Amino acid sequence: MSDASFHDADPGPLALAAADGDDLQVIAALAQDAVLPVSDISYDSKRRYLALLLNRFRWEDLEEAQRDQRPYERVRSLLVLSDVVRVQGDGIDRQDKDLVLELLSIGWEPGEDGCGRILLQFAGDGTLMVDVECVNAELRDVTRPYIAPSQRVPSHP
Repeated sequence: MSDASFHDADPGPLALAAADGDDLQVIAALAQDAVLPVSDISYDSKRRYLALLLNRFRWEDLEEAQRDQRPYERVRSLLVLSDVVRVQGDGIDRQDKDLVLELLSIGWEPGEDGCGRILLQFAGDGTLMVDVECVNAELRDVTRPYIAPSQRVPSHP
């Protein structure tokens, strides 16, 4: 069985930007249940960004895959948070290069003058707390889709 391609499905690759908390919730819904090794997290304090290379479940393709009775898909996506002031982790061992994280949610805690904190919540109670000057996030698919190894829809108890 061959991998899928964006040509085979509608919609094509995602390229979304978030400029406020409502926009961020759209990205959060599409990034939910993405998995990534801890080594695919990069923070550049000089350039003020945090980047995560995700293996994202293609939620936007779920109904079509079910209707067509074809395998579910994942795709490699880049989540970039810009205008980052500080990143703190809780419950995530960045030294454990074999650690695989599952993104459960992305939250927004507004502060004063547009500043605030983006919370990346992972399974197992790990959290990245990202202090930002404003919401400035992008989610972009960077590879073709591939058949989800589990061939199942992510679910939680």
